[in-house]
Amino acid sequence: MQLNYIFILFLGWKVFFHPFYISLTEIRYNPTQKSLEIAQKIFWDDLEVALAEVYKTKVDFLNTNSREALEDMVKSYLLEKNEIMVNGQKFSLYYLGFEIEEEAVWFYLEALKVPIPQVVQIRNEVLIEHFEGQQNIVNFYKDQKPKSLILYKGKEIGTLNF
Repeated sequence: MQLNYIFILFLGWKVFFHPFYISLTEIRYNPTQKSLEIAQKIFWDDLEVALAEVYKTKVDFLNTNSREALEDMVKSYLLEKNEIMVNGQKFSLYYLGFEIEEEAVWFYLEALKVPIPQVVQIRNEVLIEHFEGQQNIVNFYKDQKPKSLILYKGKEIGTLNF
């Protein structure tokens, strides 16, 4: 809990002095379903810039002409930029959808038939090539308390041991 307060204080200070680029990924291991439930929060204006560069088209989350086309771009981008290995085995990620929350968007993914995690390797390259200083915070919940990583350019992959 104290870590959350420190993080909020740090973000507040950082916003005051210059722009920042950050995403948050929450991964929860569901032992009943033997799955990883993934929620990824990204500022929609930053993602619009990245998707426009990648797909050479105008992207607008708030006033999209085609929700289906937007979903296709997002799905492709997120599945390319994220990868999870559990106990040395790579698991396919499945894109479930998104919902807009003020200035950010929550994206939902999952991985199925995942054994109890002992070692988890996470690659998260979301927005890293588009914004200098992009940081991707990853919280992995196996039980109640998360283990966390901060990934950025030059350190796009991190490992958690349980």
